[in-house]
Amino acid sequence: MQIEQLIQTVSLAAIPVLFAITLHEAAHGYVARHFGDMTAYSQGRISLNPIRHIDPVGTILLPLMTLWLGGILFGWAKPVPVNFSALRNPKKDMLWVALAGPASNLVMAFGWALLYKFGWSSPESYFAEPLMGMAMYGIKINAVLMVLNLLPLPPLDGGRVAVSLLPHRQAYELSKIEPYGMFILIFLAITPVLGWILSPLLGLFFGLLSFLFGI
Repeated sequence: MQIEQLIQTVSLAAIPVLFAITLHEAAHGYVARHFGDMTAYSQGRISLNPIRHIDPVGTILLPLMTLWLGGILFGWAKPVPVNFSALRNPKKDMLWVALAGPASNLVMAFGWALLYKFGWSSPESYFAEPLMGMAMYGIKINAVLMVLNLLPLPPLDGGRVAVSLLPHRQAYELSKIEPYGMFILIFLAITPVLGWILSPLLGLFFGLLSFLFGI
């Protein structure tokens, strides 16, 4: 990608990426507080200020690299601290805390789809083309974050959902994977396997957006 093209791409993708990652993490903290864990709140992490959530690698370097190389746009922020033992009903409430992040990405994807639809229906507007470009990045990053985080691999949100739903013995066995989960995910990411897993799921989601919003 030419440097001029990269600068243009970053200018369109920066806001969607920051919103996607910031709201994802803030949603975890907000729901955790609702169910009794004040850890994220006491550390000021229930915030829409992206500076509180930025991870130099996951929020800046990795998205830039994927934009430059043309791969799947994704990244991460500093995880919001959650003390699951502080929840009123740890095993049950873990489900809602974990789902809060992907749910926020789903809502944002729908919001960006509406903005894309608005830009598409107003082609005479000076802002229509950049708005559609920004909205498309917003749709993509939120779709990837939602689908990726729902994979049943601790410490991803989907792994915590599985731990919450499984019987105690199976949940305990699955939770033992958590210290190695990120290494497994990185291995999958540097091989074609993660793409094989995500591509059909993303295709289904984009098909749903096309059906709902006609884009």
